[in-house]
Amino acid sequence: MSLFLPLTFLLPLAGTLILSLSRGRLGEADSAWVGVSSVGLAAVITALLTWTYLVSPGTYEVTLWTWIAVGDFQPTIGLALDGLSLTMLGIITGVGFLIHLFAAWYMRGESGITRFYAYMNLFVFSMILLVLGDNLLLLFLGWEGVGLCSYLLIGYYYQTAANGWAAFKAFIVTRIGDVFLAIGLFLLFRELGTLDISELLERAPQVWAEGDATVELAALLLLGGALGKSAQLPLHTWLADAMAGPTPVSALIHAATMVTAGVYLIARLHGIFLLAPGALYLTGVIGALTLLLAGFAALAQTDIKRVLAYSTMSQIGYMFLALGVGAFDAAIFHLMTHAFFKALLFLSAGAVIVSCHHEQDMRRLGGLWRRLPLAYGGFVVGGAALAALPLVTAGFYSKDEILFQALLAGHGGLMLAGLIGAFLTSIYTVRLIINTFHGEPKSDNARHAEPGRGLVHGAPLVVLAILSTFLGAWITPPLQGVLPAAEEAGHGGALALEIVAAGVALAGIALAAWLFLARRAWLRERVAQGWGARLRTLWYAAWGFDAFFDRTLVKPYQGMVKWLRSDLLDRTFARVAWLAGLLHQGLSRTQTGRLRWYATTMVVGATVVVLLLTLGA
Repeated sequence: MSLFLPLTFLLPLAGTLILSLSRGRLGEADSAWVGVSSVGLAAVITALLTWTYLVSPGTYEVTLWTWIAVGDFQPTIGLALDGLSLTMLGIITGVGFLIHLFAAWYMRGESGITRFYAYMNLFVFSMILLVLGDNLLLLFLGWEGVGLCSYLLIGYYYQTAANGWAAFKAFIVTRIGDVFLAIGLFLLFRELGTLDISELLERAPQVWAEGDATVELAALLLLGGALGKSAQLPLHTWLADAMAGPTPVSALIHAATMVTAGVYLIARLHGIFLLAPGALYLTGVIGALTLLLAGFAALAQTDIKRVLAYSTMSQIGYMFLALGVGAFDAAIFHLMTHAFFKALLFLSAGAVIVSCHHEQDMRRLGGLWRRLPLAYGGFVVGGAALAALPLVTAGFYSKDEILFQALLAGHGGLMLAGLIGAFLTSIYTVRLIINTFHGEPKSDNARHAEPGRGLVHGAPLVVLAILSTFLGAWITPPLQGVLPAAEEAGHGGALALEIVAAGVALAGIALAAWLFLARRAWLRERVAQGWGARLRTLWYAAWGFDAFFDRTLVKPYQGMVKWLRSDLLDRTFARVAWLAGLLHQGLSRTQTGRLRWYATTMVVGATVVVLLLTLGA
C-alpha cells in the first residue's frame, strides 16, 4: 500500500512534467499517448488498491515527508486512504481515464495538444492530492491546484476574448469561496491546534458542544469554500460560462470531479458539521434552492452544453441537500452515479459538436438520431439516468435514496423541492434530446453530420453507458465506518416514496414529450409574448444573477477604482515624484564633464559657505 498509493498522483504528475518539458517537440499522437497512459496507469493502480482495500478494509496512511516544521505546526505530505477517499480516487482515475481517452479523438487536429494534456494531467494530480491528503493544508494545496487548472482549461481557446473572460470569471468567483475556506482553516487551527483531519474530527467534540457559536462559524466558512468550488448559490454563476473550454474539460472538471470537491469537503469534515446544525441545515436549503433555480434555467437554454451545465448545478444541489439532512453516504453515492451519467452526456455532446462541425445550438441541429446512433444512444441512456427513469438507471437509485433520507430526517420541504427538481429534470432532458436528435435538420452542419469512428471514440461512451444503467448502482461505495450510517425505516415507506418519485419522473417525461412533439407550435406561441416571454427571458438569463452582481458589485467597484485614481493622496505622491524628477533633471545638467566648470562651482560653493558662516557668526 505504501508503495502503490503515491503512484496514483505521481504518474499524472510525471505526465505533466514530460509534456511541459518537451517544449512542443512531441507530436499529437505522442502527446495523447503520454497524457492518456499516465492517467490509465493511475487507474490500474487504483484498481489494485481497491482490491486490497476490499480484502482488508481500514484506514491506510502513508507519510512521505514533513512539509513544514514551525514549532508544534508540522504538517506532512501525508496520504490517507479510506472508503471515502478510495471512492473519489476511483471516480477521478476511472472516469478521468475514459475522458482522456475520448479527448484523443475529440482534440485531433487541434493546435497545442501538448499543452492540453499537460493541463489535464496536472488537474488529475491536483484532484488526487485533494482527496488523499491527510491534512487540510495538503487538501488546500490540491484545492487551489484544481482551481488553477480550471482557469487554464476553460481559457484553452484563449485567442477568443470571451473564453479568456470566462476563465477569469471562474477563477475570481471560486477564489471568493477559497478565501472563506482559508479563513476557516485558520479558525480550526487556532481552536483545535491541528490541521490533521483525523485529529480534527477527534478533538472537535471535545472542545465544542453542539451548536457552539465558534463551530457554527467554522462550518459556515467551510461551507463558503464548498459553495464556490461546487457552483452553488450564490457562487454558481461561473459554471455555465465555463463551457467555453473543450468538451472533455467540461466532462472531467465541471461534471465528474472538481465541482464535487465541495461535496467531498463537507463529507470529509462531517464531524464539524454535525456539531453545527444551523450550518448543516443551511447546506440543505442552499442545495434545494440551487437545484430548483438551475432546473428552471436549464429549461430555457439553447446551447446543449449550457443545458448540461445547469443540470450539473442542479444535481450538485441534490448532493448538498443530502448533506444538509445528514445523509452523507447518499450524497457520495449520487456523486458517483452522477459522474457516470454526466460524463456520458458531456462526451456524447462532444461527439455531436465535432460531428456537426462545432455546432452546439439546438436551434440549428435536429434529425441526428439516424446519422449519430452512438451519440444518440449516449444521450438516451445518460438522459434517462439524469431524469431518474425508474428501476433501469443508476440515477434513480441514488436520487431516490436522497429523497428518502430527507423524509426520514423530517425535512419534508427539502424532499418536496427534490421532487419538483426531478420533475423539471425530466422536462429539460427530454427537450434536449428531442431538439438535438429528432425532427428535421435545421442547418447544413446538421444535414452533413459526420459520425465519429474508432475505439477511442466509442469505448468511453459504451463503458459510461453501461455504468449509467442499474449496473452502476450495484457499485456500493465502501463508506461503512467512514461516514455516519444513514437512518433506516420500514420497507413500506421506502417503496411508497419510490413509486411517487418514479411517477414524478415519468410525468415529467410524458409532459415534455407532449409539449415538444405534439404541441410545439402552441408552446412556441406561449413563450413568444406576455408572461411566457418574460419567464423565458428570466430563465434564459439564469434568474439575472449575473446582471445583479454586475450592478451591485462590479460596477461600484469599477467606479471606486476610477475615483481613487485621482484621489488627494495619490496626487500628493505624484507631485513628490514630479518634484524629484525635476530636481534630478536640474542636477543632471550640472554634470558637464568640464574641469573649469567644476572648479568654478567649487569656488562659488566654498565662497557661499564661508559667507553663510560669517553672517551666522
